[in-house]
Amino acid sequence: MARVISIVNQKGGTGKTTTAINLGAALASIGKFVLLVDFDPQGNASSGLGVKAEGDKKSIYDVIIDEVSPVDITQSTSIQGLNVIPASQDLSGANIELVDVDNREFRLKEALLEIRNDYDFILIDCPPSLGLLTLNCLVASDEVLIPVQCEYYALEGLGQLLNTIELVKTNLQPDLKVLGALLTMYHKRIKLSTEVVEQVKQHFPYKVFDTVIPRNIDLAEAPSFGTSIIEHAKRSSGSKAYRKLAVEFLKVYNMI
Repeated sequence: MARVISIVNQKGGTGKTTTAINLGAALASIGKFVLLVDFDPQGNASSGLGVKAEGDKKSIYDVIIDEVSPVDITQSTSIQGLNVIPASQDLSGANIELVDVDNREFRLKEALLEIRNDYDFILIDCPPSLGLLTLNCLVASDEVLIPVQCEYYALEGLGQLLNTIELVKTNLQPDLKVLGALLTMYHKRIKLSTEVVEQVKQHFPYKVFDTVIPRNIDLAEAPSFGTSIIEHAKRSSGSKAYRKLAVEFLKVYNMI
């Protein structure tokens, strides 16, 4: 049965979607079967892998609102072993549409039960907020991976996120765990980046991954080509970092 992992940070610009795409691609490149669920109404994880819910194509919105089977809307990517359930802008209205629905926090969890046996990992790209959509992600998950940008206010807001996770554990999903923090957008020539790494390692109460994701032009460019860094520039520092993260990630689960 797949491990379901939410990649979440309510702050924008932390490398959340970049991590969802490229960790998924890196895991697939070493033989794991991965599903990326795009649960952000912006749909950047979908388009970043060349997948869109356009025209008559349905999205994750149809799964949680109209109970369409996730099997019917899963799309393949150019990377063998990596599939995507795309998002659409309709998802932005789901917060309101779900307000009066019974067990509204469990809609995504219930939908994913149908396909959990088909994958090794299901990665969820969460929206940059702590609303009902993100609650659905957390309730559906076994673990949470938190990207943290190497900037001055890196730890700002993390307390609120960790409190939300604790509330979810207490009231909705008692088995939810924090997998760890992933430091992103690291610039080795900027002293502040090094200071932030040390600060997060010192103060973050859970695991901090040894792999640090660098600030890298190829990482920024890859989504415009509708592909991951693994395909776009496999010898780049960004590609090497996500491959290293995938190995470290699998060691957590004793899968390597």
